[in-house]
Amino acid sequence: MILSQSKIPQSVIDLWQIVSDVWETSVFGLDAGNAILAVLVITFSLLFRGFIAHRIIGFLARLAGRTKTNIDDELLRALEEPLKLIPVIVGIFFALRLLGPTDDTLLVFNRAFASLIAFAIFWSLVRAVDPVVAVAKPLQSALTPEIMSWIRKATKGLFIFIGGAAILETWGIQVGPFLAGLGIFGVAVALGAQDLFKNLIAGFLVLAEKRFQVGDWIKVDGVVEGTVEGINFRSTTVRRFDKGPVYVPNSKLSDNAVTNFSRMTHRRIYWKIGLLYSASTEQLRAVRQGIHDYILANDDFLHPPAGTLFVQIDSFNDSSIDLMIYCFTKTANWGEWLQIKEDFACAIKEIVAEANTDFAFPSRTIYLEQDGIGPVSGQS
Repeated sequence: MILSQSKIPQSVIDLWQIVSDVWETSVFGLDAGNAILAVLVITFSLLFRGFIAHRIIGFLARLAGRTKTNIDDELLRALEEPLKLIPVIVGIFFALRLLGPTDDTLLVFNRAFASLIAFAIFWSLVRAVDPVVAVAKPLQSALTPEIMSWIRKATKGLFIFIGGAAILETWGIQVGPFLAGLGIFGVAVALGAQDLFKNLIAGFLVLAEKRFQVGDWIKVDGVVEGTVEGINFRSTTVRRFDKGPVYVPNSKLSDNAVTNFSRMTHRRIYWKIGLLYSASTEQLRAVRQGIHDYILANDDFLHPPAGTLFVQIDSFNDSSIDLMIYCFTKTANWGEWLQIKEDFACAIKEIVAEANTDFAFPSRTIYLEQDGIGPVSGQS
């Protein structure tokens, strides 16, 4: 009994020694026990990430909601995902320290950790661009929303480029000499990409001249007619009225004449109405005066001197005496303009009927000559 009792402590000691040996077993130069602790640290950091998402960010959101401006709310929403990455990065840092890697492995781990920090910083900057640009909304009246969109895209691209360069520098890749080495290659690319740079410059000129904006109805003779949906670095998206999108190179919009129908102040009505040759002078003048009075009495039309107005007996056509109508509506909306034209056409029909005359239609008079009888005329 005494022997068995004396063997028990030794067995425990042996068991503990085995466990200790396993714990300190080195795999690829790393202790298994420390590897387990490192996994636990990373797991804890992931759990703490959820805590930050639900508690800390929620607390910050409530504070931002008490302010009078929405800038801090938008900025917090933009930085929410990068903030969640912070505990993960910290957890990775301590996990790497627990692993106790060799000098060579430690160098790789340090570079990876520095890359994560650079990624988090520049990711935050990229996401912060949108709320910061939104603060500059008062500048849109001077720069237009399209130019502000270009600034936003260019700023994001700049941060992405700098962030990528910082990560490459962390791994010992020198970006400067690399870019310099691309000089000769860049010349060749530039020669082949002349159209790209031409469209880029043309797009900037279109925006600077404020020829059109997103939502405008434009027409470029021989190119496209429709509604502008987007102005990008290389091309502009115009959706035709049949709903088909057309991607027009910016150079086409810069070099050609562009008609912007959305900037019309008023819409014009220009008609020529043919009346019968049998109409008397009084009837012609009655029709002309009736149309003139209708326009002046209708608030849908622009009245002199604000707008041009002509209702005149204009010319003698082959089959009619033509009356010219030249006026402008107050609205520039196409649908409203069509409705005004329809009402105007019905009113002209009534005015012509009240004058006891009618509209002319194309006709031809044929003269036939018979033997011993004078010419006989017929009309068709």
